[in-house]
Amino acid sequence: MTRLSLIGLAALACAAGTPVLAKVPAADAEKLGKELTCVGAEKAGNKDGSIPEFAGKWLGTPPGVQYTPNAGQHPVDPYKDDKPLFTISAQNQAQYADKLTDGQKAMFAKYPQTFRIPVYPSRRDFRYPDFVCASAKKNATAAELGDRALSVKGAVNGAVPFPIPKDGLEVLWNHTLPYRAFSDVTIRDNANVLSNGTIAWGRVRNMGYTPIYEQKAVGKPVEGVQSWNMSFTFLPERDKGTVSISQEPLDFGKEKRLAWNYDPGTRRVRQLPEFGFDQPLAFTGGKMTIDSDRLFNGTPERYNWKLVGKREAYIPANAYKVHANTVKYADLLKPGHANPDFLRYELRRVWVVEGTLKEGFRHVYGKRVLFIDEDTWHAVMSDYYDTRGQLWQWGFYNYYYAFDMQAWNAGTSFFHDLNSGGYVGYNLFSEREKGPTLNAGGLKPEMFTPEAARAAGN
Repeated sequence: MTRLSLIGLAALACAAGTPVLAKVPAADAEKLGKELTCVGAEKAGNKDGSIPEFAGKWLGTPPGVQYTPNAGQHPVDPYKDDKPLFTISAQNQAQYADKLTDGQKAMFAKYPQTFRIPVYPSRRDFRYPDFVCASAKKNATAAELGDRALSVKGAVNGAVPFPIPKDGLEVLWNHTLPYRAFSDVTIRDNANVLSNGTIAWGRVRNMGYTPIYEQKAVGKPVEGVQSWNMSFTFLPERDKGTVSISQEPLDFGKEKRLAWNYDPGTRRVRQLPEFGFDQPLAFTGGKMTIDSDRLFNGTPERYNWKLVGKREAYIPANAYKVHANTVKYADLLKPGHANPDFLRYELRRVWVVEGTLKEGFRHVYGKRVLFIDEDTWHAVMSDYYDTRGQLWQWGFYNYYYAFDMQAWNAGTSFFHDLNSGGYVGYNLFSEREKGPTLNAGGLKPEMFTPEAARAAGN
């Protein structure tokens, strides 16, 4: 039976509510690193060559690029001499319709004169470290979904649990647990851009510690705490000094996300009764929910997840240009949408996973459709529907390969409200003195306690 047949059967089984075992036969796992990349992408290009064969020729900083790792240097573009192959506009979109998402088509309809998708040559030059490949191969034959699919069992740290997935929940867990930075310190600007172009600004110092990706944890069982996070607010001025801390579990069946907030007005720390789902994300004007950061995060429990399949799509990729320290927000943030001149799209293969709100559960999104890059396992675009079934929002992330950590990092993202015409520019840092400081170390669990939040606020 072919791999595509397995995907199709798994999708039908998922839709019918039949559980599907995650483990794959050893013979299938042997395809990793051969006809599949070591983390499960199709190594071959497509028939017409518009998607090239996976090269994987670069690990870390490419030859000829001057970069100081782990120091917060802004990303350096190894493809700076690339020019767009063509540009998709409202006028010619029909000829590319089979490779566009509903959200992209809605943007063409709403902004027919200004919204464009510049399409660049597809590049598949970067690879993961060997230890990621080793963990992925172990996981292929050992990992399976835990109770109610709220955890994974039998997997080891260092790679996605299901490099050869068979249903939507497995793909979703790959998006949740791809190899990425174990420490990240970034000063982020967040722009809530109203339909008339007026901007309300937020700024935070974000500090994240994900110990499961430290070298000493690689190869050990996936268990315990997934990550800790602290955010210190600088803007808006009225919220300056507010500190938020959260703790993310790996087993959502046994543990829940914990969060605390320090209020500089009262000088008190309080634990939040709930943190996540459709609670509005601060400084986004309601255009982002807490669980739309990285397009989806947290427990999958409120949705039924279906694997729609795999397809070719024009998605943001190798997004170095938008993160350069020469980019000014005034040039980037235009009414309606970001300036397309700073964006890079490529034709790539994506897994499509659809989440439909379960009966009896509440969320502002009745349906969310995630488009997950096969090479990285990161969700790069999402279409969001309201509870009436109407397309409401479109979001996308500009990922780039971070030389510091030899993996892909979530950069600036944009979330569009297709009703109001406003949008959010999230995790902007081109005008900050430093970019993300990745894998510099120095973080530890005791830096993410309520006492640490109080100390940071004072």
